[in-house]
Amino acid sequence: MTGISDRLAPPRAGAREWWGLALLALPTLLLGLDVTVLYLVLPGLAVELEPSATQTLWIMDAYGFLIAGFLITMGTLGDRIGRRRLLMIGIAAFGVVSVFAAFAPTAEALIVARALLGVAGATLMPSTLSLISNLFVDPRQRAVAIGVWATMFALGMAAGPVLGGALVATFWWGAAFLVAVPIAVVVLVAAPPLLPEYRAPREGAFDLPSVALSLLAMLPIVYAIKHGAAYGVDAATLVAVLVGGVSAVVFVRRQLRLPSPLLDVSLFSNRAFSAALTVLLVGLVGVGGVMFLVTQYLQLVEGLSPAAAGLWMGPPALAMLVAAIGAPLLARRFRPGLIMAATLAMSLVGYLCLALAGTGERLVVVVGFALVYLGLGAMAALGTDIVVGAVPPTRSGSAAAMSETVQELGVGLGVAVLGSLATAVYRARINPPAELDRPVADAVGDSLAGALAVADGTTTRVVEQARIAFTDGLNLAAIVAGVAIAAVTVLCVTALRHIGPSGGSEH
Repeated sequence: MTGISDRLAPPRAGAREWWGLALLALPTLLLGLDVTVLYLVLPGLAVELEPSATQTLWIMDAYGFLIAGFLITMGTLGDRIGRRRLLMIGIAAFGVVSVFAAFAPTAEALIVARALLGVAGATLMPSTLSLISNLFVDPRQRAVAIGVWATMFALGMAAGPVLGGALVATFWWGAAFLVAVPIAVVVLVAAPPLLPEYRAPREGAFDLPSVALSLLAMLPIVYAIKHGAAYGVDAATLVAVLVGGVSAVVFVRRQLRLPSPLLDVSLFSNRAFSAALTVLLVGLVGVGGVMFLVTQYLQLVEGLSPAAAGLWMGPPALAMLVAAIGAPLLARRFRPGLIMAATLAMSLVGYLCLALAGTGERLVVVVGFALVYLGLGAMAALGTDIVVGAVPPTRSGSAAAMSETVQELGVGLGVAVLGSLATAVYRARINPPAELDRPVADAVGDSLAGALAVADGTTTRVVEQARIAFTDGLNLAAIVAGVAIAAVTVLCVTALRHIGPSGGSEH
């Protein structure tokens, strides 16, 4: 019997496969870095490129939104042309565009570069995860490998502000983008000998209308959020919402009719799948938004240098890493839904700290954000595993693509929604004195970065008022995020309670 069991057991990965995982960890880490690396680079970037508050938001989240928009498309494309080939094309493009971004002469050029990086990044995420499935056939080894993959992306997000702060302090803001170049070179050289090629059997035509509809559903809604926050709800906002909503409905209906859909929407009928995706989406909206604001608080309100602010972001990064490693180990004995709920409840304390913090209270802000990041670590590790494990193996590729999409979209939405909310609060609270020159008054009224840029033309009282207005925006954003996190904490307990330890379901 033992001999038969040994022959039927899936082959276990050897040294070559584990080296392949180490290689795939590099682009995964890079993707996480590029989500957050600009958070401590923004002030230096703003001095040289002078972006408006709206342009600053576009610089931050054009990357994440384009990744989210193209993830499902690129996952399907990788099956058609080869997953390793798509990975190599994507990492090469990522390296080239990163150089362009590093030397972008204007804010508009940097926005374009960030968008192109998003398209290139969308080729990397599904390629890395699907290649892991090819490398590791044994379920237990594959679970460990996917855990490493999820942890590397979360670690990249956590390390981004620290690395960005160190690079801008040592070199200049563009150096934050050049990190991609050596990684691209290593992947291009090492991928052929370490990674297997995989091309799925051809199933139907590649549906370009679905690609267009997916983008038409997402991007107008994003524009409406940004435009509405900056200029109020007007005709342009309403038209964008209408276009996005109609496109989303048409997209879903088309997927239900197609024999080989771009997105298998029937996966959402699985309760655990839908609940875990909701937790990931809402959780990362909160994390992405408050990270954007906390890193600016440390520099613009507290006056820290990028390097010093990066060091203050170290404890939150450590908290995230501990949770990302510890949560899967705890899930061997306890229900993952309860573990996620417990860590999210702890993150609620963090949001409360951020909601109550004032100027001159960096310790309160950092401790609060460390608790927020603790929840992120558990979500990233357990949420992805629940999403992939909730569907049959034949649909694991679609499930993985959806997990990646909502995480990227969550970070982008967090920056857009909470960043725009904080900007709206700032502009409502700030009241530039009438005696200021018009350009100075406009800069003060636009953003805290603008107020600090023209500090020589105003008074200390006005600058302090601007810092208080920014902190008020952070407080309200934390309250909104905390309410949303409280809702998904309850969702973890109710909708995921049937999932037993180690991913087993109990009925």
